[in-house]
Amino acid sequence: MSHVYWILILNLWILKATSLQSGSRTVLREIGSGGGGSDPKDYGVELNATNFDGVLKDTPATYAIVEFFAHWCPACRNYKPHYEKVARLFNGPDAVHPGIILMTRVDCALKINTGLCDKFSVSHYPMLFWGPPTKFSTGWKPNQEKSEIREVDNWRTAELLLNWINKQIGSSYGLDDEKFENEQLPSNISDPGQIAQAIYDVEEATATAFDIILEQKMIKSKTRASLIKFLQLLVAHHPSQRCRKGSAEVLVNFDEFCPLDMWSSDKHDVPTSNLKEVLHDFQICGKEVPRGYWMFCRGSRNETRGFSCGLWVLMHSLSVRIEDGESQFAFTSICDFIHNFFICEECRQHFYEMCSRVTSPFKKSRDFALWLWSAHNEINDRLMKEEASLKTGDPKFPKIIWPPKQLCPSCYHLQGPKDKGTNQIDWDQNEVFKFLMSYYGNTLISLYKGKGVLADDRANATLDDLVTSTNTVVVPIGAAFAIAIASCMFGALACYWRSRQKSRKPRRSWN
Repeated sequence: MSHVYWILILNLWILKATSLQSGSRTVLREIGSGGGGSDPKDYGVELNATNFDGVLKDTPATYAIVEFFAHWCPACRNYKPHYEKVARLFNGPDAVHPGIILMTRVDCALKINTGLCDKFSVSHYPMLFWGPPTKFSTGWKPNQEKSEIREVDNWRTAELLLNWINKQIGSSYGLDDEKFENEQLPSNISDPGQIAQAIYDVEEATATAFDIILEQKMIKSKTRASLIKFLQLLVAHHPSQRCRKGSAEVLVNFDEFCPLDMWSSDKHDVPTSNLKEVLHDFQICGKEVPRGYWMFCRGSRNETRGFSCGLWVLMHSLSVRIEDGESQFAFTSICDFIHNFFICEECRQHFYEMCSRVTSPFKKSRDFALWLWSAHNEINDRLMKEEASLKTGDPKFPKIIWPPKQLCPSCYHLQGPKDKGTNQIDWDQNEVFKFLMSYYGNTLISLYKGKGVLADDRANATLDDLVTSTNTVVVPIGAAFAIAIASCMFGALACYWRSRQKSRKPRRSWN
């Protein structure tokens, strides 16, 4: 085994030991199961001094409310049912209005929280504060100027608290609102900034896809190589930093938990009964990725959007992050991944049929991004007709030709789409490509960047170089380098690895 391999494993273990604060994302995942309390109806998330900053930094919500209370306080106990009625609307995977407000509680009667409560000048119980989640790290003091944290001054009943919230954000939420009956679900066609919330959906879609692969025992001798190639693409270009790091850890250990000799000549399937247990510690986006929090991809019905929407956003985001020399690799990786691992039989057959129509290798990333965009519109064009006939579509998110004119008027030479399909539109493809680059590129990750938790750690390397990794699967240098620099500690390894490849001639294949 090469020294490079062992160095890479060592750095990944160091990276794992210095990851996000313990418990921050875990708390968010547990909202729906009690928020830290024993009562399953508790929706308010109980925080303490050890996870307070981490949870508020990581939440996808735009606003947060923190209630400071004491468990021995009778007034606090009597107020809790009122607080929970409002928290039900915003917290947990079954939230009626997700992604807007994170409602939390801090017990000042616990010694661990004494300093935290002092930081907010808590003078009585309960005491509620409102503001952007990331701003809570600075604390609060009375009469403090230019603070974005505000004391809630009208909270004594659930009705009063919700009315106060409605005034702050211009909403009209009601205590009787039910899931998927939200008239204020955004349509996603008027504000390009909405795509920023999809970064959480991309993480969840990635984790869900690999859960399905393990649950359905889909890793076989004939699909193993295509999974490795897709992992390499994720390591290099996934828009989420933690998914890049998790993919790198899975990829580096892939030969160990799924070696080629698992398949002998007289066996057709892997003995995968324990494979999921083996992979449990190598979750593709880390253990802390929240589940059930579809944000941008939330449909108005349980069965619509969600996973499929998140997977499409992932593929588009990959298509705008690759370089020219990686375009063919990205094309074959995505086509093979959908063909081998997307469990909807008709869907994957249609997608692979479109892949099979491509007769020449892609040489430009622009061409691949536009092909994927055109393929998505071709699918939407077909589904529009089927869903209109069968009444199976999402009434608030009907399939449309993308992008609509509201999002990209410059993408259209003439009139916008009028139910004639994408082939009837005179597209300005240069403008379409600019839109895709912005929408699925910087805008998608803007929420993470704004919170200071996303670093661009991809390599600027010569993309004609190729390296061999994981049982001779050919990988673009961008993918190999992203593995090497999953953290800044990988820089020296990356330089060493690239120097070893300078004399290697590139190999290209058209599958």
